[in-house]
Amino acid sequence: MAAELPAHSLIAKHRPTLDQALEAIRTRAYWSPHPEHPKAYGENGSLGMAEGKAAFDALLGTRLDLGQPGTDDWVGDETSPYGLALGITYPHADIDTLLPAMKAGQRGWRDAGAEARAAVCLEILKRISDRTHEFAHAVMHTSGQAFMMAFQAGGPHAQDRALEAVAYAYAEQVRTPDNAEWTKPQGKRDPLAMTKRFKPVPRGIALVIGCNTFPTWNGYPGLFASLATGNAVLVKPHPRAVLPLALTVQVAREVLAEAGFDPNLVALAAERPGEGIAKILATRPEIRIIDYTGSTSFGDWLEANARQAQVYTEKAGVNTVLVDSTDNYKGMLSNLAFSLSLYSGQMCTTPQNLLIPRAGITTDEGTKSYDEVVADLAKSVSGLLGDDARANALLGAIVNPDVKARLEAAAGLGEVALASREISNPEFPGAVVRTPVIVKLDGAKPDDEAAYMSECFGPVSFAVAVDSTADAVELLRRTISDKGAMTVGAYTTDEEVERDVEEVCLEEAAQLSLNLTGGVYVNQTAAFSDFHGSGGNPAANAALCDGAFVANRFRVVEVRRDA
Repeated sequence: MAAELPAHSLIAKHRPTLDQALEAIRTRAYWSPHPEHPKAYGENGSLGMAEGKAAFDALLGTRLDLGQPGTDDWVGDETSPYGLALGITYPHADIDTLLPAMKAGQRGWRDAGAEARAAVCLEILKRISDRTHEFAHAVMHTSGQAFMMAFQAGGPHAQDRALEAVAYAYAEQVRTPDNAEWTKPQGKRDPLAMTKRFKPVPRGIALVIGCNTFPTWNGYPGLFASLATGNAVLVKPHPRAVLPLALTVQVAREVLAEAGFDPNLVALAAERPGEGIAKILATRPEIRIIDYTGSTSFGDWLEANARQAQVYTEKAGVNTVLVDSTDNYKGMLSNLAFSLSLYSGQMCTTPQNLLIPRAGITTDEGTKSYDEVVADLAKSVSGLLGDDARANALLGAIVNPDVKARLEAAAGLGEVALASREISNPEFPGAVVRTPVIVKLDGAKPDDEAAYMSECFGPVSFAVAVDSTADAVELLRRTISDKGAMTVGAYTTDEEVERDVEEVCLEEAAQLSLNLTGGVYVNQTAAFSDFHGSGGNPAANAALCDGAFVANRFRVVEVRRDA
Protein backbone atom coordinates (compact mmCIF):
# COMPACT_ATOMS: atom_id res chain seq x y z
CA MET A 1 0.00 0.00 0.00
CA ALA A 2 1.38 3.41 -0.95
CA ALA A 3 2.43 5.68 1.90
CA GLU A 4 0.01 8.48 2.70
CA LEU A 5 2.91 10.91 3.22
CA PRO A 6 5.68 10.06 0.73
CA ALA A 7 9.04 11.43 1.76
CA HIS A 8 9.35 13.75 -1.24
CA SER A 9 6.12 15.52 -0.34
CA LEU A 10 7.26 15.99 3.25
CA ILE A 11 10.59 17.35 2.03
CA ALA A 12 8.81 19.86 -0.20
CA LYS A 13 6.52 20.84 2.67
CA HIS A 14 9.17 21.29 5.36
CA ARG A 15 12.39 22.17 3.51
CA PRO A 16 11.78 25.94 3.84
CA THR A 17 11.44 25.60 7.62
CA LEU A 18 14.58 23.46 7.80
CA ASP A 19 16.49 26.06 5.79
CA GLN A 20 15.35 28.83 8.11
CA ALA A 21 16.44 26.77 11.12
CA LEU A 22 19.85 26.18 9.54
CA GLU A 23 20.22 29.90 8.97
CA ALA A 24 19.14 30.65 12.55
CA ILE A 25 21.77 28.39 14.12
CA ARG A 26 24.36 30.00 11.84
CA THR A 27 23.49 33.62 12.71
CA ARG A 28 22.23 33.03 16.31
CA ALA A 29 19.55 35.67 15.63
CA TYR A 30 16.01 35.48 17.00
CA TRP A 31 13.70 33.15 15.09
CA SER A 32 10.87 30.80 15.94
CA PRO A 33 8.20 29.18 13.79
CA HIS A 34 6.10 28.32 16.84
CA PRO A 35 3.83 31.10 18.18
CA GLU A 36 4.14 31.88 21.91
CA HIS A 37 0.68 33.41 22.34
CA PRO A 38 -2.27 31.11 23.07
CA LYS A 39 -4.57 33.10 20.77
CA ALA A 40 -2.38 32.25 17.77
CA TYR A 41 -3.91 28.76 17.75
CA GLY A 42 -7.34 27.58 16.67
CA GLU A 43 -7.12 27.85 12.88
CA ASN A 44 -5.63 25.82 10.04
CA GLY A 45 -6.07 22.55 11.88
CA SER A 46 -4.61 23.60 15.24
CA LEU A 47 -6.55 23.28 18.47
CA GLY A 48 -7.76 26.49 20.13
CA MET A 49 -7.88 27.07 23.86
CA ALA A 50 -11.25 25.40 24.49
CA GLU A 51 -10.53 22.54 22.08
CA GLY A 52 -7.16 21.83 23.69
CA LYS A 53 -8.67 21.74 27.17
CA ALA A 54 -11.44 19.43 25.93
CA ALA A 55 -8.89 17.13 24.30
CA PHE A 56 -6.93 16.94 27.58
CA ASP A 57 -10.09 16.30 29.60
CA ALA A 58 -11.05 13.50 27.21
CA LEU A 59 -7.78 11.73 28.03
CA LEU A 60 -8.48 11.54 31.76
CA GLY A 61 -9.33 8.07 32.99
CA THR A 62 -8.58 6.43 29.64
CA ARG A 63 -6.11 3.85 28.33
CA LEU A 64 -3.59 5.35 25.89
CA ASP A 65 -3.00 2.49 23.49
CA LEU A 66 0.01 3.17 21.31
CA GLY A 67 -0.23 -0.08 19.36
CA GLN A 68 3.36 -1.01 20.12
CA PRO A 69 4.51 -4.64 20.37
CA GLY A 70 5.31 -6.47 23.58
CA THR A 71 2.64 -4.87 25.78
CA ASP A 72 2.21 -7.11 28.82
CA ASP A 73 0.39 -4.81 31.24
CA TRP A 74 -1.17 -1.37 31.64
CA VAL A 75 0.36 1.06 34.13
CA GLY A 76 -0.04 4.63 35.28
CA ASP A 77 -0.46 6.49 38.56
CA GLU A 78 -0.03 10.18 37.77
CA THR A 79 -1.49 12.75 40.15
CA SER A 80 -1.25 16.39 39.17
CA PRO A 81 0.64 18.72 41.53
CA TYR A 82 -2.64 20.64 41.38
CA GLY A 83 -4.44 17.71 43.03
CA LEU A 84 -6.06 16.10 39.98
CA ALA A 85 -5.75 12.32 39.56
CA LEU A 86 -5.18 11.77 35.83
CA GLY A 87 -6.23 8.12 35.84
CA ILE A 88 -4.53 7.45 32.49
CA THR A 89 -2.88 4.09 31.85
CA TYR A 90 -0.06 3.36 29.41
CA PRO A 91 1.40 0.21 27.84
CA HIS A 92 3.98 -1.61 29.91
CA ALA A 93 6.49 -3.25 27.61
CA ASP A 94 8.15 -6.63 27.57
CA ILE A 95 11.55 -5.20 26.68
CA ASP A 96 12.76 -8.47 25.14
CA THR A 97 9.96 -8.15 22.60
CA LEU A 98 9.96 -4.39 22.11
CA LEU A 99 13.68 -3.77 21.55
CA PRO A 100 14.07 -6.22 18.62
CA ALA A 101 10.96 -4.74 17.02
CA MET A 102 12.46 -1.26 17.33
CA LYS A 103 15.75 -2.36 15.83
CA ALA A 104 14.02 -3.95 12.83
CA GLY A 105 12.88 -0.58 11.49
CA GLN A 106 16.28 1.11 11.57
CA ARG A 107 17.51 -0.12 8.18
CA GLY A 108 14.74 1.58 6.20
CA TRP A 109 15.05 4.69 8.34
CA ARG A 110 18.82 4.76 7.83
CA ASP A 111 18.52 4.38 4.08
CA ALA A 112 15.95 7.18 3.80
CA GLY A 113 18.70 9.77 4.16
CA ALA A 114 19.22 12.84 6.30
CA GLU A 115 16.82 15.12 4.42
CA ALA A 116 13.88 12.70 4.52
CA ARG A 117 14.47 12.01 8.22
CA ALA A 118 14.54 15.73 8.97
CA ALA A 119 11.30 16.23 7.03
CA VAL A 120 9.54 13.45 8.96
CA CYS A 121 10.74 14.97 12.24
CA LEU A 122 9.40 18.35 11.21
CA GLU A 123 6.03 16.79 10.36
CA ILE A 124 5.95 15.27 13.85
CA LEU A 125 6.68 18.70 15.32
CA LYS A 126 4.02 20.35 13.18
CA ARG A 127 1.38 17.99 14.51
CA ILE A 128 2.57 18.48 18.08
CA SER A 129 2.46 22.24 17.53
CA ASP A 130 -1.13 21.99 16.30
CA ARG A 131 -1.99 20.38 19.65
CA THR A 132 -0.03 22.84 21.80
CA HIS A 133 -3.03 23.72 23.98
CA GLU A 134 -3.61 20.04 24.74
CA PHE A 135 0.08 19.48 25.47
CA ALA A 136 0.11 22.55 27.73
CA HIS A 137 -2.48 21.01 30.05
CA ALA A 138 -0.56 17.73 29.99
CA VAL A 139 2.65 19.52 31.01
CA MET A 140 0.88 21.67 33.59
CA HIS A 141 -0.73 18.70 35.32
CA THR A 142 2.43 16.60 35.45
CA SER A 143 5.06 19.26 36.22
CA GLY A 144 3.16 21.78 38.31
CA GLN A 145 4.03 24.63 35.98
CA ALA A 146 1.45 27.40 35.83
CA PHE A 147 -0.60 27.25 32.64
CA MET A 148 1.13 30.06 30.76
CA MET A 149 4.57 28.65 31.48
CA ALA A 150 3.43 25.13 30.61
CA PHE A 151 2.01 26.49 27.37
CA GLN A 152 5.18 28.34 26.37
CA ALA A 153 7.99 26.25 27.82
CA GLY A 154 6.22 22.92 27.28
CA GLY A 155 4.92 23.97 23.86
CA PRO A 156 6.66 26.37 21.45
CA HIS A 157 9.92 26.61 23.40
CA ALA A 158 10.22 22.81 23.58
CA GLN A 159 9.32 22.54 19.91
CA ASP A 160 11.97 25.13 19.07
CA ARG A 161 14.61 23.10 20.92
CA ALA A 162 13.51 19.99 19.02
CA LEU A 163 13.74 21.77 15.67
CA GLU A 164 17.14 23.16 16.66
CA ALA A 165 18.34 19.61 17.33
CA VAL A 166 17.05 18.46 13.93
CA ALA A 167 18.85 21.34 12.22
CA TYR A 168 22.15 20.52 13.92
CA ALA A 169 21.67 16.83 13.15
CA TYR A 170 21.05 17.53 9.48
CA ALA A 171 24.02 19.91 9.23
CA GLU A 172 26.41 17.39 10.75
CA GLN A 173 25.20 14.54 8.54
CA VAL A 174 25.55 16.45 5.27
CA ARG A 175 28.96 17.85 6.22
CA THR A 176 30.44 14.80 4.45
CA PRO A 177 29.38 14.36 0.80
CA ASP A 178 27.48 11.26 -0.28
CA ASN A 179 30.02 10.47 -3.01
CA ALA A 180 33.55 11.43 -3.98
CA GLU A 181 35.92 10.74 -6.87
CA TRP A 182 39.49 10.27 -5.65
CA THR A 183 42.52 10.46 -7.93
CA LYS A 184 46.15 10.34 -6.77
CA PRO A 185 48.89 11.11 -9.34
CA GLN A 186 51.64 8.48 -9.68
CA GLY A 187 54.19 10.29 -11.81
CA LYS A 188 54.82 8.37 -15.02
CA ARG A 189 52.44 5.62 -14.01
CA ASP A 190 48.69 5.74 -14.33
CA PRO A 191 47.05 7.59 -11.44
CA LEU A 192 45.29 5.72 -8.68
CA ALA A 193 41.55 6.31 -8.99
CA MET A 194 38.72 5.34 -6.69
CA THR A 195 35.07 6.08 -6.17
CA LYS A 196 33.99 6.52 -2.57
CA ARG A 197 30.56 6.51 -1.00
CA PHE A 198 29.90 7.84 2.51
CA LYS A 199 26.81 6.96 4.52
CA PRO A 200 25.74 8.15 7.98
CA VAL A 201 24.71 5.14 10.04
CA PRO A 202 22.95 5.20 13.41
CA ARG A 203 24.60 4.00 16.60
CA GLY A 204 21.55 1.95 17.61
CA ILE A 205 18.56 2.37 19.85
CA ALA A 206 18.52 5.60 21.86
CA LEU A 207 17.02 5.88 25.33
CA VAL A 208 15.49 9.13 26.57
CA ILE A 209 15.05 9.23 30.37
CA GLY A 210 12.54 11.97 31.03
CA CYS A 211 12.34 14.39 33.95
CA ASN A 212 9.43 15.49 36.13
CA THR A 213 9.77 19.26 35.79
CA PHE A 214 10.26 19.80 32.04
CA PRO A 215 9.22 16.58 30.27
CA THR A 216 9.07 18.07 26.77
CA TRP A 217 11.61 20.90 26.97
CA ASN A 218 14.30 18.61 28.32
CA GLY A 219 13.12 15.47 26.53
CA TYR A 220 12.73 16.74 22.97
CA PRO A 221 16.33 17.68 22.09
CA GLY A 222 17.70 14.17 22.64
CA LEU A 223 14.64 12.46 21.17
CA PHE A 224 14.73 14.42 17.92
CA ALA A 225 18.53 14.50 17.65
CA SER A 226 18.62 10.71 17.81
CA LEU A 227 15.66 10.19 15.49
CA ALA A 228 17.00 12.63 12.89
CA THR A 229 20.36 10.81 12.84
CA GLY A 230 18.73 7.46 12.06
CA ASN A 231 18.32 5.90 15.50
CA ALA A 232 15.21 4.31 16.96
CA VAL A 233 14.19 6.02 20.21
CA LEU A 234 12.79 4.45 23.36
CA VAL A 235 11.23 7.05 25.67
CA LYS A 236 11.27 6.26 29.39
CA PRO A 237 9.27 9.08 31.03
CA HIS A 238 9.40 10.07 34.68
CA PRO A 239 6.64 8.12 36.48
CA ARG A 240 5.00 11.40 37.56
CA ALA A 241 5.20 12.95 34.09
CA VAL A 242 4.28 10.28 31.55
CA LEU A 243 1.48 11.96 29.61
CA PRO A 244 3.37 14.68 27.66
CA LEU A 245 5.95 12.20 26.35
CA ALA A 246 3.36 9.47 25.75
CA LEU A 247 1.41 11.88 23.53
CA THR A 248 4.67 12.74 21.76
CA VAL A 249 5.35 9.06 21.10
CA GLN A 250 1.79 8.64 19.84
CA VAL A 251 2.19 11.47 17.31
CA ALA A 252 5.63 10.23 16.20
CA ARG A 253 4.35 6.71 15.59
CA GLU A 254 1.42 8.00 13.54
CA VAL A 255 3.63 10.15 11.31
CA LEU A 256 6.25 7.43 10.81
CA ALA A 257 3.59 4.93 9.75
CA GLU A 258 1.95 7.38 7.35
CA ALA A 259 5.34 8.22 5.83
CA GLY A 260 5.99 4.54 5.12
CA PHE A 261 8.38 3.83 7.98
CA ASP A 262 8.16 1.42 10.88
CA PRO A 263 6.25 3.11 13.72
CA ASN A 264 8.27 1.07 16.21
CA LEU A 265 11.16 3.43 15.58
CA VAL A 266 9.67 5.38 18.49
CA ALA A 267 8.20 3.64 21.53
CA LEU A 268 7.29 4.25 25.15
CA ALA A 269 8.61 2.46 28.24
CA ALA A 270 6.23 3.27 31.07
CA GLU A 271 6.87 1.56 34.39
CA ARG A 272 5.04 0.15 37.37
CA PRO A 273 5.34 2.05 40.67
CA GLY A 274 8.79 1.49 42.12
CA GLU A 275 9.91 -0.69 39.21
CA GLY A 276 12.97 1.42 38.43
CA ILE A 277 13.49 0.25 34.86
CA ALA A 278 15.89 3.07 33.92
CA LYS A 279 18.93 1.17 35.21
CA ILE A 280 17.83 -2.02 33.47
CA LEU A 281 17.28 -0.28 30.15
CA ALA A 282 20.42 1.83 30.41
CA THR A 283 22.72 -1.19 30.53
CA ARG A 284 21.02 -3.24 27.81
CA PRO A 285 23.43 -3.91 24.93
CA GLU A 286 20.84 -2.69 22.41
CA ILE A 287 20.85 0.80 23.97
CA ARG A 288 23.64 2.80 22.33
CA ILE A 289 22.64 6.40 23.20
CA ILE A 290 21.20 7.78 26.45
CA ASP A 291 19.80 11.24 27.15
CA TYR A 292 19.15 12.02 30.80
CA THR A 293 18.02 15.02 32.85
CA GLY A 294 17.87 14.71 36.62
CA SER A 295 19.88 14.15 39.76
CA THR A 296 23.67 14.16 39.86
CA SER A 297 23.78 10.77 41.57
CA PHE A 298 21.91 8.93 38.82
CA GLY A 299 23.65 10.92 36.09
CA ASP A 300 27.01 9.87 37.54
CA TRP A 301 25.78 6.28 37.71
CA LEU A 302 24.82 6.35 34.04
CA GLU A 303 28.16 7.78 33.00
CA ALA A 304 29.99 5.11 35.00
CA ASN A 305 27.85 2.07 34.20
CA ALA A 306 26.20 2.51 30.78
CA ARG A 307 29.54 1.80 29.12
CA GLN A 308 28.04 0.53 25.88
CA ALA A 309 26.22 3.82 25.24
CA GLN A 310 27.04 7.40 24.37
CA VAL A 311 25.61 9.17 27.43
CA TYR A 312 24.38 12.78 27.46
CA THR A 313 23.54 14.11 30.91
CA GLU A 314 22.13 17.27 32.39
CA LYS A 315 22.58 16.94 36.14
CA ALA A 316 22.57 19.38 39.04
CA GLY A 317 24.64 22.48 39.62
CA VAL A 318 24.84 25.41 42.00
CA ASN A 319 23.87 28.47 39.98
CA THR A 320 25.43 31.67 41.24
CA VAL A 321 24.91 35.41 40.83
CA LEU A 322 27.76 37.74 41.79
CA VAL A 323 26.58 41.20 42.87
CA ASP A 324 29.34 43.84 42.79
CA SER A 325 27.66 47.05 41.62
CA THR A 326 24.86 48.28 39.38
CA ASP A 327 23.65 51.40 37.63
CA ASN A 328 20.04 50.23 37.79
CA TYR A 329 19.34 49.07 41.33
CA LYS A 330 15.57 48.75 40.98
CA GLY A 331 15.95 46.93 37.67
CA MET A 332 18.45 44.51 39.19
CA LEU A 333 16.19 43.73 42.14
CA SER A 334 13.15 43.29 39.91
CA ASN A 335 15.02 41.00 37.53
CA LEU A 336 16.41 38.86 40.35
CA ALA A 337 13.04 38.66 42.09
CA PHE A 338 11.40 37.29 38.95
CA SER A 339 14.25 34.83 38.38
CA LEU A 340 13.97 33.47 41.93
CA SER A 341 10.18 33.17 41.76
CA LEU A 342 9.47 31.73 38.30
CA TYR A 343 8.05 28.19 38.61
CA SER A 344 8.89 28.19 42.32
CA GLY A 345 12.60 28.01 41.51
CA GLN A 346 12.13 24.51 40.09
CA MET A 347 14.35 25.14 37.09
CA CYS A 348 17.87 23.84 36.57
CA THR A 349 18.82 27.43 35.68
CA THR A 350 17.35 29.22 38.72
CA PRO A 351 19.96 31.18 40.75
CA GLN A 352 20.67 29.71 44.17
CA ASN A 353 23.63 31.63 45.59
CA LEU A 354 23.82 35.42 45.58
CA LEU A 355 27.38 36.52 46.43
CA ILE A 356 27.33 39.99 48.00
CA PRO A 357 30.31 41.84 49.59
CA ARG A 358 29.92 42.55 53.31
CA ALA A 359 30.82 46.20 52.76
CA GLY A 360 27.97 46.55 50.32
CA ILE A 361 27.71 47.58 46.67
CA THR A 362 27.66 50.84 44.75
CA THR A 363 24.44 51.66 42.92
CA ASP A 364 22.68 54.53 41.15
CA GLU A 365 20.92 55.07 44.49
CA GLY A 366 24.13 55.30 46.50
CA THR A 367 26.01 52.65 48.46
CA LYS A 368 23.86 49.79 49.71
CA SER A 369 25.06 47.58 52.54
CA TYR A 370 24.85 43.78 52.39
CA ASP A 371 21.86 43.88 54.75
CA GLU A 372 20.14 46.55 52.66
CA VAL A 373 20.61 44.63 49.42
CA VAL A 374 19.18 41.45 50.94
CA ALA A 375 16.28 43.31 52.58
CA ASP A 376 15.48 45.18 49.36
CA LEU A 377 15.55 41.94 47.35
CA ALA A 378 13.19 40.37 49.88
CA LYS A 379 10.84 43.36 49.46
CA SER A 380 11.02 43.03 45.69
CA VAL A 381 10.07 39.34 45.83
CA SER A 382 7.27 40.10 48.29
CA GLY A 383 5.97 42.87 46.06
CA LEU A 384 6.08 40.67 42.98
CA LEU A 385 4.14 37.91 44.74
CA GLY A 386 1.95 40.05 46.98
CA ASP A 387 -1.15 39.44 44.89
CA ASP A 388 -2.16 35.80 45.19
CA ALA A 389 -3.58 35.57 41.67
CA ARG A 390 -0.34 36.86 40.18
CA ALA A 391 1.69 34.66 42.52
CA ASN A 392 -0.16 31.54 41.36
CA ALA A 393 0.46 32.49 37.73
CA LEU A 394 4.21 32.81 38.37
CA LEU A 395 4.86 30.11 40.94
CA GLY A 396 2.77 27.20 39.70
CA ALA A 397 2.76 24.32 42.18
CA ILE A 398 5.47 22.48 44.09
CA VAL A 399 6.21 19.47 41.90
CA ASN A 400 6.79 16.82 44.60
CA PRO A 401 7.14 16.35 48.38
CA ASP A 402 10.96 16.39 48.23
CA VAL A 403 10.97 20.01 47.05
CA LYS A 404 8.56 20.98 49.82
CA ALA A 405 10.75 19.27 52.42
CA ARG A 406 13.87 21.10 51.21
CA LEU A 407 12.04 24.41 51.31
CA GLU A 408 10.90 23.83 54.88
CA ALA A 409 14.35 22.70 56.02
CA ALA A 410 16.10 25.72 54.46
CA ALA A 411 14.69 28.08 57.09
CA GLY A 412 16.83 26.33 59.69
CA LEU A 413 20.11 26.88 57.84
CA GLY A 414 20.60 30.55 58.71
CA GLU A 415 18.92 33.89 59.30
CA VAL A 416 15.76 34.10 57.23
CA ALA A 417 15.61 37.33 55.23
CA LEU A 418 12.39 36.35 53.49
CA ALA A 419 10.12 33.67 54.88
CA SER A 420 8.17 31.43 52.55
CA ARG A 421 4.41 31.73 52.75
CA GLU A 422 1.63 29.42 51.69
CA ILE A 423 -0.70 30.54 48.93
CA SER A 424 -4.06 29.00 48.14
CA ASN A 425 -5.12 28.35 44.58
CA PRO A 426 -8.92 28.79 44.28
CA GLU A 427 -9.07 26.85 41.01
CA PHE A 428 -7.01 23.95 42.38
CA PRO A 429 -7.41 23.68 46.17
CA GLY A 430 -5.14 20.64 46.26
CA ALA A 431 -2.13 22.51 44.88
CA VAL A 432 0.87 23.08 47.14
CA VAL A 433 1.97 26.65 46.40
CA ARG A 434 4.82 28.36 48.29
CA THR A 435 6.73 31.60 47.82
CA PRO A 436 10.55 31.54 47.87
CA VAL A 437 12.67 31.69 51.00
CA ILE A 438 15.86 33.77 51.15
CA VAL A 439 18.39 32.77 53.80
CA LYS A 440 21.42 34.83 54.84
CA LEU A 441 24.67 32.86 55.09
CA ASP A 442 28.28 33.73 55.81
CA GLY A 443 30.76 32.76 53.13
CA ALA A 444 33.53 32.42 55.72
CA LYS A 445 31.78 29.88 57.95
CA PRO A 446 32.34 26.16 57.19
CA ASP A 447 28.86 25.20 58.42
CA ASP A 448 27.27 27.73 56.08
CA GLU A 449 29.46 26.55 53.21
CA ALA A 450 28.04 23.07 53.54
CA ALA A 451 24.63 24.56 52.80
CA TYR A 452 25.40 26.92 49.92
CA MET A 453 27.80 24.52 48.21
CA SER A 454 25.04 21.93 47.83
CA GLU A 455 22.20 22.20 45.34
CA CYS A 456 18.90 22.98 47.07
CA PHE A 457 16.48 22.50 44.19
CA GLY A 458 13.32 24.54 44.59
CA PRO A 459 12.34 28.03 45.83
CA VAL A 460 15.41 28.43 48.07
CA SER A 461 18.09 31.10 47.68
CA PHE A 462 21.11 31.93 49.81
CA ALA A 463 22.42 35.50 50.19
CA VAL A 464 26.08 34.74 50.88
CA ALA A 465 28.14 37.47 52.50
CA VAL A 466 31.74 37.59 51.22
CA ASP A 467 34.70 39.70 52.28
CA SER A 468 35.20 41.34 48.90
CA THR A 469 34.34 41.14 45.22
CA ALA A 470 37.68 39.38 44.67
CA ASP A 471 36.62 36.74 47.19
CA ALA A 472 33.29 36.44 45.39
CA VAL A 473 35.09 35.81 42.10
CA GLU A 474 37.18 33.05 43.66
CA LEU A 475 34.12 31.50 45.33
CA LEU A 476 32.35 31.61 41.98
CA ARG A 477 35.28 29.79 40.39
CA ARG A 478 35.33 27.12 43.08
CA THR A 479 31.57 26.62 42.94
CA ILE A 480 31.57 26.04 39.18
CA SER A 481 34.63 23.82 39.29
CA ASP A 482 33.43 21.66 42.18
CA LYS A 483 29.66 21.65 41.75
CA GLY A 484 28.97 22.91 38.26
CA ALA A 485 26.55 25.57 37.07
CA MET A 486 23.99 25.74 34.30
CA THR A 487 23.91 29.54 34.58
CA VAL A 488 25.98 32.34 36.09
CA GLY A 489 24.87 35.92 36.54
CA ALA A 490 26.84 39.01 37.50
CA TYR A 491 26.10 42.66 38.19
CA THR A 492 28.95 45.12 37.96
CA THR A 493 29.81 48.54 36.57
CA ASP A 494 33.54 47.85 36.91
CA GLU A 495 35.22 46.72 33.68
CA GLU A 496 37.96 44.87 35.54
CA VAL A 497 35.43 42.90 37.62
CA GLU A 498 33.52 42.11 34.45
CA ARG A 499 36.68 40.78 32.83
CA ASP A 500 37.50 38.71 35.92
CA VAL A 501 34.04 37.13 36.02
CA GLU A 502 34.08 36.48 32.29
CA GLU A 503 37.50 34.84 32.56
CA VAL A 504 36.26 32.51 35.31
CA CYS A 505 33.30 31.49 33.16
CA LEU A 506 35.50 30.93 30.13
CA GLU A 507 37.97 28.83 32.09
CA GLU A 508 35.28 26.82 33.89
CA ALA A 509 32.91 26.65 30.87
CA ALA A 510 29.81 28.27 32.36
CA GLN A 511 27.22 30.34 30.51
CA LEU A 512 27.26 33.95 31.76
CA SER A 513 24.60 36.67 31.81
CA LEU A 514 25.75 40.21 32.68
CA ASN A 515 23.71 43.05 34.16
CA LEU A 516 20.24 41.79 33.32
CA THR A 517 17.71 44.43 34.39
CA GLY A 518 14.94 44.10 31.80
CA GLY A 519 12.74 41.37 30.38
CA VAL A 520 15.47 38.76 29.83
CA TYR A 521 16.26 36.56 32.82
CA VAL A 522 19.25 34.43 33.76
CA ASN A 523 17.12 31.27 33.94
CA GLN A 524 15.69 31.56 30.44
CA THR A 525 17.40 30.62 27.18
CA ALA A 526 16.25 30.97 23.58
CA ALA A 527 16.60 28.12 21.10
CA PHE A 528 18.69 28.76 17.97
CA SER A 529 20.60 31.47 19.84
CA ASP A 530 21.43 30.61 23.46
CA PHE A 531 23.26 27.49 24.57
CA HIS A 532 21.64 25.71 27.51
CA GLY A 533 24.53 24.44 29.58
CA SER A 534 28.00 24.06 28.13
CA GLY A 535 28.98 20.44 28.69
CA GLY A 536 32.18 21.74 30.21
CA ASN A 537 31.50 21.70 33.95
CA PRO A 538 30.01 19.14 36.37
CA ALA A 539 26.41 20.33 35.87
CA ALA A 540 26.14 18.74 32.41
CA ASN A 541 28.29 16.89 29.93
CA ALA A 542 26.40 18.27 26.91
CA ALA A 543 24.96 21.55 25.68
CA LEU A 544 21.55 22.12 24.14
CA CYS A 545 22.20 22.39 21.37
CA ASP A 546 25.48 22.30 19.46
CA GLY A 547 27.29 20.10 16.97
CA ALA A 548 28.76 17.94 19.71
CA PHE A 549 25.25 17.11 20.93
CA VAL A 550 24.36 15.42 17.64
CA ALA A 551 27.58 14.39 15.87
CA ASN A 552 28.29 11.30 17.95
CA ARG A 553 24.79 9.89 17.52
CA PHE A 554 25.84 8.51 14.14
CA ARG A 555 29.01 7.34 12.44
CA VAL A 556 30.03 7.63 8.79
CA VAL A 557 30.73 4.38 7.00
CA GLU A 558 32.76 4.47 3.77
CA VAL A 559 32.49 2.10 0.83
CA ARG A 560 35.26 2.51 -1.75
CA ARG A 561 35.95 0.88 -5.09
CA ASP A 562 38.54 1.08 -7.81
CA ALA A 563 37.30 3.48 -10.44
